[in-house]
Amino acid sequence: MPEPHDLVLSSGFLAFGRHCGFLDAVEDAVAAGDLAVDGICGTSSGAMVGALWAAGWPARRIADELGNTPPLRWMTLSRTPWRGLFGMERVVAHLARLLPGRIEDLPRPFGVGVVDPTGAASVLTSGPLAEAVAASCAMPMVFTPVTLPQGPHHDGGAVDRLGLSTWRAVRGPVPTLVHLVRRSAGPQSAPLPDDVRVVHSERSGATFFSLGDLYGQAEQTRDATAQILGAADG
Repeated sequence: MPEPHDLVLSSGFLAFGRHCGFLDAVEDAVAAGDLAVDGICGTSSGAMVGALWAAGWPARRIADELGNTPPLRWMTLSRTPWRGLFGMERVVAHLARLLPGRIEDLPRPFGVGVVDPTGAASVLTSGPLAEAVAASCAMPMVFTPVTLPQGPHHDGGAVDRLGLSTWRAVRGPVPTLVHLVRRSAGPQSAPLPDDVRVVHSERSGATFFSLGDLYGQAEQTRDATAQILGAADG
């Protein structure tokens, strides 16, 4: 029986296809008995894809769901544009239809990378799920922060693209597989611990008008992930 791993999905601008390809390869490895997954942590696009996967959605179904609508259709003009041009109300409402109500209702441990009201990077492991995921995707100045019980939160990738150290502070030194999408904005990722395996992906190339070749991106990342997992098995 393989040792359970945690998965950590980085921020990456609308990198839904990249994350779905990574998880598709993970599913194959789990089905083959080569990998076991316990917890998962995601930031920004990684939080959105990761939440659906943690809720039991297969990676290819997630790609179909998130690739079905141009991102611009989920964006509403903010009533407080000095806090962000667009609001996240439609995103929260849509996610609430797809996900359990709270993070702790998920069948596996899950963390959402955000920036908290103090401006520090944080990983949420309890509380309203749809709102937490939307907050993790709320890019500063583009979207208004999302108010959670602790106060307004926004995109974790603005401070920490992975949330790995904060997640490990909760989980301990669990064997970890990281999916790191190439940075398009936000800080450089800190050097990773030697005991972490990393799959690197290119940027999505998506815009708010189109996600581009989402399925092609997924296939590229699926192949790259399979190579990393296969090399580890070998």
